[in-house]
Amino acid sequence: MDGTVEGFRYGAVTPVAAYLMACLGGALGLRCIVRSLLNSRSWKPGWLALGAASIGCGIWTMHFIAMTGFHVEETRVRYDAATTVLSLVVAVVVVGVGVFIVGYRGTRGATLAVAGVVTGLGVAVMHYLGMAAMRLNGDIGYDPLGVTLSVLIAIGAATAALWAAVTVRGLWTSLGASLVMGVAVSGMHYTGMAAVSVHVHDTTGGTWAGESPLSLLLPMLLGPVVFLLLAGVVVMFDPLLVLGERPSAPHPVTTGANSVPAPRGSHHDAAPPVRRR
Repeated sequence: MDGTVEGFRYGAVTPVAAYLMACLGGALGLRCIVRSLLNSRSWKPGWLALGAASIGCGIWTMHFIAMTGFHVEETRVRYDAATTVLSLVVAVVVVGVGVFIVGYRGTRGATLAVAGVVTGLGVAVMHYLGMAAMRLNGDIGYDPLGVTLSVLIAIGAATAALWAAVTVRGLWTSLGASLVMGVAVSGMHYTGMAAVSVHVHDTTGGTWAGESPLSLLLPMLLGPVVFLLLAGVVVMFDPLLVLGERPSAPHPVTTGANSVPAPRGSHHDAAPPVRRR
């Protein structure tokens, strides 16, 4: 028999929370990538890796927060822990591949296209790996048109995110880009979920391996959420990350025959040089 599938068991709570986590991961990732591009003396691989991990964790967290609202009326839904963790690893790795490609080679022509396709396909694989982690008393089916559309949305979202990562510089424009990223990632997820159907084997309940959604997902979500919060602290305490501007060179101050650099905003900017006899 066909199961009754519900994707919003807790109303608007799960989609709104999922969207916010996708936006947070996107915003932190964009700022970290900007940091690697603004200062040549910074450790570029480290900032790119932090940006990729932030975006990947944000996407993965968004998916599984949304999945806590997934419910099948005729059967319980459980999750396999190993497959769930694997989906997180895939999310971070594939986003990292795209971020490092555009971080070192830019966003011109084929480079952006390749990076966007690889990252988008990886995000889609993460989504369907998360779906494969589900254990229920039935078979899960997918509408091919819905799956194809969700993959195309994932590729488009990934391409736009990678372009923004190396193009957008200002703080407010980065925040705006992260809001758009959140819409795209959430749209990909719920488009894929709209393609899901469940054929229930029977209504006797049965037993199968796996953890219940709340007992598994909530503790596992704690790690990525804490990581995103720590990444947020790093961003907030780095002025270059917040402002997204290159540090300006100090103004020289002439004193006799010598030129001494003075910080901007000091009293030397207004006072004329004094000639000594």
